[in-house]
Amino acid sequence: MYAGTFAVKALGGGLLAFDDHPGQVYRIVHALTVGLSPWRLNPGWWAGYAELQFYPPGFSYAGALLHWASLGALDLSATYQVLVWVTFLLPGASTYVLLLRVLKSPWLALPGAFLALTLSAGSRSGVEEGMRWGLVAARLGWGILPLLALVLHRATERAAPPIAAAPLLAAIILVHPAHAPAGIALVFLAALHGPGSRLACGRRAVLLVGAAAGLAAFWLLPLLAHLAMALPLAWGESSPATLTRSIGAQPLLLCLVAASFVAWTSRRTEPAGSTALWLADLAPALAGIIAVDVLVAQPLGMMWLPADRLLDSFFLALILGTSLALAAVHRRVPGLPPWSIAMASIVFCALLSGGSRAEPTLSLWPRSWPNEWPKYEVVARGLRLPELWEALRQVPPGRILFLRSGVPLEYRPDWRRPHSHLTALTPLRTGREILNGTFTHPSPIAGLLYTGSPANRPITLLVEQRDGVTLFGQPLADLGSQPFNDLAARLRVSAVVALDEDQGHIDFVARNSAFTGPARIGPFLLFVSREPRPTPAPVGDQLWRLIPPTQDASWVSTGMAYTPLWRGRAGSRPLLTRRDALGLLEVNTPPGATAIELEHRPAAAEWAGLAASGASAVALLLARRKWGAALRRADRS
Repeated sequence: MYAGTFAVKALGGGLLAFDDHPGQVYRIVHALTVGLSPWRLNPGWWAGYAELQFYPPGFSYAGALLHWASLGALDLSATYQVLVWVTFLLPGASTYVLLLRVLKSPWLALPGAFLALTLSAGSRSGVEEGMRWGLVAARLGWGILPLLALVLHRATERAAPPIAAAPLLAAIILVHPAHAPAGIALVFLAALHGPGSRLACGRRAVLLVGAAAGLAAFWLLPLLAHLAMALPLAWGESSPATLTRSIGAQPLLLCLVAASFVAWTSRRTEPAGSTALWLADLAPALAGIIAVDVLVAQPLGMMWLPADRLLDSFFLALILGTSLALAAVHRRVPGLPPWSIAMASIVFCALLSGGSRAEPTLSLWPRSWPNEWPKYEVVARGLRLPELWEALRQVPPGRILFLRSGVPLEYRPDWRRPHSHLTALTPLRTGREILNGTFTHPSPIAGLLYTGSPANRPITLLVEQRDGVTLFGQPLADLGSQPFNDLAARLRVSAVVALDEDQGHIDFVARNSAFTGPARIGPFLLFVSREPRPTPAPVGDQLWRLIPPTQDASWVSTGMAYTPLWRGRAGSRPLLTRRDALGLLEVNTPPGATAIELEHRPAAAEWAGLAASGASAVALLLARRKWGAALRRADRS
């Protein structure tokens, strides 16, 4: 009842428009229209990018499958709302089911479920960031972790191979890889504590992890093969001091650490035959993984799984450890009713969750003042976005450059102010490709706009921190009209959208004879190029046509972002391709060529990944059949 009421208050009333939510909707549309194959190029953002290859595709897949399963009864908005509801409720529900099985008490399972449902505490998977900010993939993956633990726990009880653990771990990898270390730790801890020899259990754990990696190989293998095409998003604070302070400043988290430590140190004194004790080892195991990430991986430049992202799984481990400690209290004081322990624990946690922090440890109720959980219709109407989109449909052919990643919902000089990346939906509403106008992104072309270079290096500042300050790595006031025109021509920019608060800092376009304007639409300023700058025209499935500017033999810039999967041809003749200094695709055209076809198609890594996933699925089905038959024979005997 409490969870449903919270969801109605926070999530009801329309499509969420706060922060990253519009971009998450865009990726579901990508899955529905461009296709589920992760290597397929979407030209809408950043001069073309394989969105589902370089961003975990699991959440988008879930949205697409939900839409198809409804047979069209759920439109895009309803599909996203249903999926967000499920994402909000899943951590609490899955944690409750796990703890109910482990602790054998519905009351003692309740505090852990309550914590998993309401935790914020700076966690990317929490209510504030995972739901309100729109980091929904992180929360969905977090909610799957207890289901993985449940399957593994049942296997330790029955001495049965947990075949279902492989697809669950694969799902975690596809939804949010930052939770994969916790998933792998769960598999090995369950094997370590399960019946049978250590060697056999260890071999089984390795096979399960390998099977999960194989199931996800259709995404993982091409990702690893083309990792240079994604810039690590390392904007969080992951130093040892910062991580320690983030926990030490929150009394509730300190209590969870203490309770988990008690559960871990006392696990050897628990009754013989207890199968729940392996979960007590999860928090120390994850603490070790985080320490290795901070002290070894990051100094070596490995920034793909920042330690602050790994904290989410550690918090879940603390919740599970604390639940084991509550069960131990009940065993030592059997006269104390379980409901009294549960209620006292929940009240105690609620009392410790407050404080002066901008983000509470527990989000017990959605804040209701303006701009906390804003909805699409209200924000779009207030910003006059439909009018802006109508104007953008009329500008000359070419891309739309947004000088900012989004629009503020409050007008105060602080980049942390509430905002929405609703302009990310511009390609869906106008059919026009955009640069910027969306959240911090790993595309090399995004790196070009953020830092002035598409080079593969970590993005250490959020795009919101650059909004209204820099463009192409330069302060706005230092960017000249001619350098901007050169970049705009190569990127095929035919319109520029700024905000009214940018006035006085954007002379490179405001006093640029190559652009007209500004036209004022709500808070937006629209500048339009005097000449069209068309992008290659789509002529088929993952196929575009470009008319070369000259019929002489030369390297021709296409205006599309480079990837190794591009293939060019003139008629039946294949053409050489290369990446230019801006990260754009160039094609070596022969003399007399009147048209060039550009195809984005899978290569060796993509086909190998598909083959590995198919082989893993078949192997798991055969293993399930074999081990199922063995279990039935054992039960009969």
